[in-house]
Amino acid sequence: MELTNAEEELMQIIWKKEKAFINDLVDAYSEPKPAITTIATLLKRMQDKNFVGYVQMGRSREYFAKVTKKSYFSKHMNGLIKSFFNNSTSQFASFFTQETNMSEAELKELRNLIDEKIKEK
Repeated sequence: MELTNAEEELMQIIWKKEKAFINDLVDAYSEPKPAITTIATLLKRMQDKNFVGYVQMGRSREYFAKVTKKSYFSKHMNGLIKSFFNNSTSQFASFFTQETNMSEAELKELRNLIDEKIKEK
């Protein structure tokens, strides 16, 4: 299950904060800040999707991520590779290196990462 853009923006805040009350989440947005009711609606939808949980503390709820950023991003990237690159990571890598205007230093760093992965296998 995927997050909408608004949910993903809120999820980024939750990942960064790790635990937060609704007022903390609203405060983390830049101006104009969304209404508390908007954030509450997003949180409810994200709970229904099992991305967010909470601990009841008196009359307040402290929210936390139930899915790691790495796990979400990994599934998201695998979906993109499957949908747009015929499930070919090499087609994705070719596109990524050609279309992102990587510097020579960044390309060398990427090559080193790939070389390390090859050694591990």
